[in-house]
Amino acid sequence: MPLGTTNAVIEGCGTHHIAIQAHDWNASLKLYRDVLGMTEAASFTGGDGQKIMLLDTGDGSHIELFEPSAETITQDAPANHPVTHFALATSDARAATEHVRRAGYEVTVEPKELNLGGLEVTIAFFKGPSGEVVEFFEVRS
Repeated sequence: MPLGTTNAVIEGCGTHHIAIQAHDWNASLKLYRDVLGMTEAASFTGGDGQKIMLLDTGDGSHIELFEPSAETITQDAPANHPVTHFALATSDARAATEHVRRAGYEVTVEPKELNLGGLEVTIAFFKGPSGEVVEFFEVRS
């Protein structure tokens, strides 16, 4: 995994993984592995027997999926509580959005171009199988 080079406070700082408590293990694997093309980097069992899988997003950062168990959040829990959303970098947010739409996922914000304080971006959002809110984030030159 490449390490960050621009953080002057924490050397090598960058995103290693974002953890997601799956509501449906197979539906989560379908999205992250099969639809989005992430590859298994590691798979292991937690102390309570819960299956955990690290999926490489393509740049060395990861999505960490936790298998549902009796003690995990319920379907009624707010999406991504307490996380608002997470963003996946892409070089084509529009194509990525159409890809997840064709795979049957609900697009909640259509691709739109924004200027974020001088940063020209295209963003879009969709909902994952456990209610997680996922953003595609394209930085345009």
